[in-house]
Amino acid sequence: MLKLVVDHSGRERRVAGLYLITDQGDRLLPRVREALSSGGVAILQYRDKLRSYEERLELGHDLKRLCAEFQVKLIVNDDLKLALELDADGVHLGQEDGDFAAARETLGTKKLIGISTHSVEEALAAQEAGADYIGFGALYPTETKDVEYIQGPEALALVREKVKLPIVAIGGINRDNACAVIDAGADSIAVISAVLSARSPGLAATELSLLFNRRMPHPRGAVLTIAGSDSGGGAGIQADLKTVTLLGSYCASAITALTAQNTRGVTGIHPSPPAFLADQIDAVLSDIPIDVVKIGMLCSPENAEIVADKLTAYEMRMVVLDPVMSAKGGVSLIEDEALSVLKKRLVPLSYLVTPNIPEAEALTGLTITDTAGMELAARALHLMGAKHVLIKGGHLTEGVVTDILFDGHNFNRYSAPRVLTRNTHGTGCTLASAIATYLAQGEPLPGAVLRGKLFVTRAIKYAQQLGRGHGPVNHFLAARDQGE
Repeated sequence: MLKLVVDHSGRERRVAGLYLITDQGDRLLPRVREALSSGGVAILQYRDKLRSYEERLELGHDLKRLCAEFQVKLIVNDDLKLALELDADGVHLGQEDGDFAAARETLGTKKLIGISTHSVEEALAAQEAGADYIGFGALYPTETKDVEYIQGPEALALVREKVKLPIVAIGGINRDNACAVIDAGADSIAVISAVLSARSPGLAATELSLLFNRRMPHPRGAVLTIAGSDSGGGAGIQADLKTVTLLGSYCASAITALTAQNTRGVTGIHPSPPAFLADQIDAVLSDIPIDVVKIGMLCSPENAEIVADKLTAYEMRMVVLDPVMSAKGGVSLIEDEALSVLKKRLVPLSYLVTPNIPEAEALTGLTITDTAGMELAARALHLMGAKHVLIKGGHLTEGVVTDILFDGHNFNRYSAPRVLTRNTHGTGCTLASAIATYLAQGEPLPGAVLRGKLFVTRAIKYAQQLGRGHGPVNHFLAARDQGE
């Protein structure tokens, strides 16, 4: 969210986070409302070159009310009169759009004034004039404006060295290229279509706002794992806690079931009472700011329903669902009715679903014998409502293990050599938790999956024989390597 620092004059100067600019499309207010409801938007800039002044004023009042509801600052683009009449939180001026001194005199010292810049010289001039922040760009090509020069992250880094003001990076920024911009020194990223043209503006805003976690000190980001407890310590809650903590994030937990198990199998399962599972989730989500929820073993239909209800109530958009169905020894970890709830309610609530091949077959009713079948299952799960699907290929007999990620349009493949070992207990839990961790730390999904894949592959490689069955993977040595 927006971070502000107040200087000696009482003027709010510090601007950081996601800076959303309005577009000219239809249904603007519902789309903006969804984006703001995510909690990820810091500032909303009202930019309108088409409507009459009366129409802009009416719409501006509606936007002002939305911003007040969600505690978001409203900035008006290039229209000092409109900003004053709306009592907006500030105005943003282009190089040729208005006089800064007049704007400051009109709005006073407690309002924010930003200036668009395209070079170090313009940025320094804005700073000297007394601007509260600068816009700098265009960083990448954009469809909303013709740009003569593309600056790129390298140019932004040069401005960062010279200018003390907060920098809002502008132009063509999206989830997959924003990290380079943030790493180059942007305090904020301005977006239009990356959020407002998305199928789910709220989810798109959440994805982008999470990227700023990459600047946080460790523990960086927070994950809630909702899963079963493994008394043997190799999978479930125990594997999740190890993974998230060793990779540098904070981990909270809600236990869906207790299991009596070791490396040779499961000998007992005791589901948590549904009301107590609800109490656990409420206790965490009502107090601790959780970035990503990871779901594992659910066991009973009642507990699956509770999880779905709570994710909906708390509007958790970043959900990694690992549809655990059986233990390594073959014991079923989910009742048939719970599987039905998972398919109908939890898959549609998920940002990412991570089934292995038997789990994907159970969810879709398909038979999977090759990568083409994996792709078909991924499409089927996406049609069931999952935003992204990662089908894990470890059950195929090929020498290379290939996992396939589907985003609804494109497939990405992640391959690693197969490690010949029986010590693979907890691999699914570990991979899903690692991906959730990297998402919480500000890594976009493709990178989070890649790093998660590398982590679990190392954890299998370093696994040591414990017990007389399927031993656990080695989280400690994998995390040590991952950090080197």
